Amino acid sequence: MKVTAEKLYKKLVEEYKIIGEKGSIKFTVKDLSISIKTKDTVGNLLQEWLKAWFKESKIDFEENINSQTFPDFLLDKDNHTKGLLEVKSFDFDRGPGFDLANFDSYCNSLLENAYRIDSDYLILAYQMEDGIITIKNVWLKKIWELACPSGTYPLKVQEKKSVIYNIRPSVWYSERARFKPFNSKEEFLSALNNTRYQYPQTRPTNGHWLRNIIKNYQEHTGILLEVE
Repeated sequence: MKVTAEKLYKKLVEEYKIIGEKGSIKFTVKDLSISIKTKDTVGNLLQEWLKAWFKESKIDFEENINSQTFPDFLLDKDNHTKGLLEVKSFDFDRGPGFDLANFDSYCNSLLENAYRIDSDYLILAYQMEDGIITIKNVWLKKIWELACPSGTYPLKVQEKKSVIYNIRPSVWYSERARFKPFNSKEEFLSALNNTRYQYPQTRPTNGHWLRNIIKNYQEHTGILLEVE
């Protein structure tokens, strides 16, 4: 069954009603089983569980054979420019600690694959207490609905010793968050471009970057983005 990310989200949340459900992790060697109470593997196991749920629900998908590259899943096996789905999870008590994308890789990939900006992020928040995992919430978001500005750059990033590594998420579900997510992909692209201009390592090559992104996006989608 071919589904969009929106339909997948509705099946998972509204039909399957995953929010509030509980689970646990067990590890067995021979006749000895133990309950896993650490959170180290929860994210990977949730993604494996989700893949099994796709199969159980007869949802068409392809898994990315390289777990280190974007995206995790392709929901349109006939057109790999659509149905790109990235899965993220986080401990609800600690907040979103995941990366949205590697800064350099993402900027470079948009030059030839600007459609990637329309990818969907399926995010699962969980709580774990004494080995029992509870699914607290599930969201389906675009990258601009997760990213936000920061006090240092126009885009919130992970920076160590003056080197930018990753694009970091906002706390999009909190009304008290200081920095709010962007309202559109155009706002996000503008912030990304301005961050590239402000960041010394990308400033020299930033002259035509945004113009090339807009051109490539139009070639793939037929839509001309108006980015300030």
